[in-house]
Amino acid sequence: MLDEKTRERFSEIARRIRFDIIKMTYHAGSGHPGGSLSIADILTVLYFKYLRHKPENPNWEERDIVILSKGHACPALYAVLAEAGYYPREEMWTLRKFGSRLQGHPAKDKGLPGIEVSTGSLGQGLSIAVGAAMAFKYMDNSDRRVYAILGDGEMQEGQIWEAIMAAGHYHLDNLVAIVDNNNLQIDGFVPDVMNIHPLPDKFRSFNWEPIEADGHDLDAIDDAFAKALEIRGKPAALIFHTIKGRGVSYMENEAQWHGKAPNRELALRAVQDLGFPAEALDRDIV
Repeated sequence: MLDEKTRERFSEIARRIRFDIIKMTYHAGSGHPGGSLSIADILTVLYFKYLRHKPENPNWEERDIVILSKGHACPALYAVLAEAGYYPREEMWTLRKFGSRLQGHPAKDKGLPGIEVSTGSLGQGLSIAVGAAMAFKYMDNSDRRVYAILGDGEMQEGQIWEAIMAAGHYHLDNLVAIVDNNNLQIDGFVPDVMNIHPLPDKFRSFNWEPIEADGHDLDAIDDAFAKALEIRGKPAALIFHTIKGRGVSYMENEAQWHGKAPNRELALRAVQDLGFPAEALDRDIV
């Protein structure tokens, strides 16, 4: 469990990340706010407590790596990377602009520090993570860990289950799959589009250790990551129950905000929901 000071600090970081997601997508005029907002708390705990990394040396050879398989949620990743000091905060407002390092999906070749691989073609990120985990464990004899962030809609892809099968077979206990289980995708509720449940039973049958937690409770998130570090002989699946659009009243549990940016009126409402002054929406725009 987090101490009170750390909990307050992480809560404030997550609030800023959510604000940055709204501000980025508003000024870009496009993007995916819903599934970005749902992972803000998870990314905060991961990057500021559990991930071994050095923002001042992003290519540090002993670093853990994060693969955002649900690449459309990159505004959340860009926000946490800026918060951690990987690149200047003001660069966030170039999201989706021509020539920007902040593309609409993470692009390794654009040179943004902290981006490990290009992602966004759903279903592929976990396979990349399995390959990296195998290399670290069996070729490098390293204790580096790989964290793969998956969308629950993405888990309808067959390639995901091939990767899950391989990871369990090879006992990749240095791999952690983080499932953003907000139960919504672009076409509606996940169980209605193509049911993937029960996830814990399915992961367990493939020799994974499933851990379920509230993805907006910082103490529960902390506990889940701590448990994952203790697992031996199999990979861990952290199934975080979240709310798409978390923190913005009119976006919560609404599929339409999967891939639509707010207009000015709605962006100002979101800023108000998050407790920021209206003028912050236009400050530091480059």
